[in-house]
Formats: sequence, structure tokens, C-alpha cells
Amino acid sequence: MAVAAAVHGGYLPSKFRSISQKTVSQSKPTPPPLFISTNPNDVIPNHLKNLYSLCNHSCHRFPKLNSEGRVEPVDLNKLQKALRHSYVVVSVFTRPDFVPGLVPELAPSLTGIGGDWIGKVVPVTPGNGELVGFGRAVSDSGLTAAIYDVMVIPSLRRRGIGRKIVQRMIRILANRDIYDIAALCSDQEKPFFTACGFGDDILASTTMMYTRSASADSEGEMVKYAGKKLLLVPSLRGNLKT
Repeated sequence: MAVAAAVHGGYLPSKFRSISQKTVSQSKPTPPPLFISTNPNDVIPNHLKNLYSLCNHSCHRFPKLNSEGRVEPVDLNKLQKALRHSYVVVSVFTRPDFVPGLVPELAPSLTGIGGDWIGKVVPVTPGNGELVGFGRAVSDSGLTAAIYDVMVIPSLRRRGIGRKIVQRMIRILANRDIYDIAALCSDQEKPFFTACGFGDDILASTTMMYTRSASADSEGEMVKYAGKKLLLVPSLRGNLKT
């Protein structure tokens, strides 16, 4: 009763205050207002190219790096083709004022009478928002699918946005009766996909990538590389349809 009264009165004993403060300090930052789109037409290729650059994400397995460790810019024409032929495209938008370093493009039209509070209550849309997250899946439309290019702008990471992207793609694929969903990932990306419900291939198979070596001298020289492939854990199948 004493503890309940102290809480109600706005006072916490020191032992409870330390626990409360620790819980708050360890909690993840909440995501800003988001708009999650599955319409490929909402993605402007030039904006997506900029997102690749901000995330230092490359579409190539052997990207060229500059002296600062930045990957080469993605080819816009190839990016447009990839968008057209992707089976599922998920893009995430938020208001520009929630992205550090960006100047809200809509500020002049939303300020004036009533001040900038109008901009804070207007729902986020692809038209007034900034592209801050992206992911896509390729598929044969019947049996299998693979997830690629999941990325979130660095200043908004660790807020659950990347997981929302993957979950939306899985939901769409599962609703189309596609459960053989793979994600080719690096060691750094593996914990993220594991948290999204992926695991090692239960058949213990090894993914072999047939690709041209970045150091190949002749045009016909090819090499094989072993990759790491994570598959959607089968036990999740029953939950994906709900």
C-alpha cells in the first residue's frame, strides 16, 4: 500500500526509482510516425538511389570502394529495372523533420496560419514524406522467394523499422502461399534476420553463388563462392496467415 501511495503521489522510493530509471534508459527509441507502402510506384528511383548511398549499401556482391570505404553508386538504369521486376517492394516514409540533417521540403506550405503545428498533425504519405527505409523480394510467383536490399537510414536504425519491412514482405508472400523464403546475408546481418524469424537451413545445405570474380583477368573466368543462406523458420507458417 505504501508503494502504491507513493506512485500515485508522484514519489518513488530510491530502490524502485533506480529500477524505473534503468528500464527507461535501456528501452529502444520509439520510431517516428511512419507510412509503409507496398506500391512500387511510390518509390522515386532517384530517391532510392540516394537511400542506397546514405546507407552505404551496394547491390553488388563485390562492390568497388573508394578511399573512405564508401561503395560505388548504384546504376540508376539497373535500379529501375530491379524495381520493375521485384515481386514485392516495401518502402517506408516519415516526415523530413524527423530525419536529422534534412530540411523539410513542405515547411513553407505547412507553416503560416497556425504555425508549424499543422505539419505535425498531417499524416505521413509518400508525397509529403522522406524515404527512410526499403526492402524488396524476388520470386517465381509460386514456390520460392528471396529477400534483398533491406536498409534503413542510419539515423533511424534500431527502432524496429527494418523488422517492420521484413514482416510486411513475409506477410505478403505468405498470403500468396509462398513459404520457402530465403535471405542471403552477411555475418553482420545474420542477427537481424534471426530476430525476424529466419534460421539456418534445416536441410543443412550450403548456398553456392556462381559469379564472376572481381579480380578475374579474363572475361570467361568464373569462380564459385559459398554463401550463407537463412530460411524462414517453418514453425512460423501457422502464424503468418493470421
